[in-house]
Amino acid sequence: MPNIKSSEKDVKRSAKNRMRNKAIKSEIKTLLKNAVEAIENGSETAEDKVKLAISKLDKAVSKGVIHKNKAARKKSRLLKKVAKAAQ
Repeated sequence: MPNIKSSEKDVKRSAKNRMRNKAIKSEIKTLLKNAVEAIENGSETAEDKVKLAISKLDKAVSKGVIHKNKAARKKSRLLKKVAKAAQ
């Protein structure tokens, strides 16, 4: 445990940010999984789930939780599956 007051605050801040980032990443994984399942099953709600997943990816990038290229890659792969299912 740090002895300097500002270092103690840094530890608290890091823990808080880590929990926030972990929650956001977990939510993104769940939404992507739900969207892929909906696409594969030909569900009527697939389009809404894809939009929601893309929105959450963009929001995570804006908050600095994930890198913008990672979000772009995830969105690209998701939309590829949508296009393939539409054929």
